[in-house]
Amino acid sequence: MNRSSQREAILKALRSVKSHPTADEIYAMVHDSMPRLSLATVYRNLEQLVNAGMVTAIDGAGSRRFDGNAAPHHHKRCSVCGSVSDIFSEELHHLDNAIERLLPLLECSACSVEFSGICGKCRAAETPFYETVSVRTERGRVNTKNEEICYHE
Repeated sequence: MNRSSQREAILKALRSVKSHPTADEIYAMVHDSMPRLSLATVYRNLEQLVNAGMVTAIDGAGSRRFDGNAAPHHHKRCSVCGSVSDIFSEELHHLDNAIERLLPLLECSACSVEFSGICGKCRAAETPFYETVSVRTERGRVNTKNEEICYHE
């Protein structure tokens, strides 16, 4: 792969963040310093970087995100906002070894493991509103049992 100032700027921008941006987000990061850069050029260069093994593409949840850290590691995707974060864990090393042994047996060339959950930012923003509700019986009497209902905004 030939060196180009555009590709180097894209790679530098991607490696400067840990947010796993989309191509559109990378374009916005680089466009101020390279106003003649097109979105199509960003997409094309990202694909070349992925094919060269310098960048990892993370597909899922309707968007393709990119990781400037091509070293082996796992990801967690927030089920609320879709953000992706890195997971580095020694415990997962055993999983990686088992997957590596299984790939040829399953006649597969690759495997991707992605964890899902709620990120800290979304968890902090979630403020449940609790309401106590009295339940009436069929005869119109108020049931002494109350139910808590949790509303999430």
